[in-house]
Amino acid sequence: MPWADPTAYRLFTWGYPVTLEELDRAVTGCRACPRLVAWREEVAHVKRAAFRDQEYWGRPVPGFGPPDASIAIVGLAPAAHGANRTGRMFTGDRSGDVLYAAMHAVGLASQPTSTHIGDGLELFGVRITAPVKCAPPANKPTPQERDNCRPWLEQELVLLRPTLRAVVVLGAFGWQAVLPVLSRYWMVPVPRPVFGHGARYSLAALDGGPDLQLFGCYHVSQQNTFTGRLTPAMVEAVLAEAKGVH
Repeated sequence: MPWADPTAYRLFTWGYPVTLEELDRAVTGCRACPRLVAWREEVAHVKRAAFRDQEYWGRPVPGFGPPDASIAIVGLAPAAHGANRTGRMFTGDRSGDVLYAAMHAVGLASQPTSTHIGDGLELFGVRITAPVKCAPPANKPTPQERDNCRPWLEQELVLLRPTLRAVVVLGAFGWQAVLPVLSRYWMVPVPRPVFGHGARYSLAALDGGPDLQLFGCYHVSQQNTFTGRLTPAMVEAVLAEAKGVH
């Protein structure tokens, strides 16, 4: 994996401990997947007409939320004109509109909207991340790109381990990507837990720490929300259940 800063180098070669802030900074310099690098930068250069006067982020997007979060929300990848533009997960697109409104409704976010970095949004006890950190063409990362990106998610969950009690996964892609990562600290059953909206599994800890509650939720994509397959109330119900985990 190409390293753009020394934090990433020592993380992936020697396993030195880093802080979440250091990890986030290192993520933004990753260039491991040529197809994703080319796409995210092309989108940032060409831009969408509605955002032609804005400077796009055009880099990998780190997770967002406090380092002592008890809940992790795992999506798929940054949207080309959402997080790839704004530099913050689920920010500046319709999917984020649904997610942050639901989070605010159950007391996990300070406001129901997320438009840009510096808009005042705070998350309470929850961190949002993704198994693929770069915007992919057609929102479809390849299995190899997912695997290239896995060490970032692994280290993120390592750093969250002391406080993490629940993981909410948005969509089947994220579900399949996160299960191998969770197996580092928790016992993932065989056969593996099956994704479904409202699914809940309890994973026993392997390290003597607390167990983990794993939740499934349909992805907050327009394909799901515009068709009514996923409603705001459905998202709120899963988030409220995760919030109740202690």
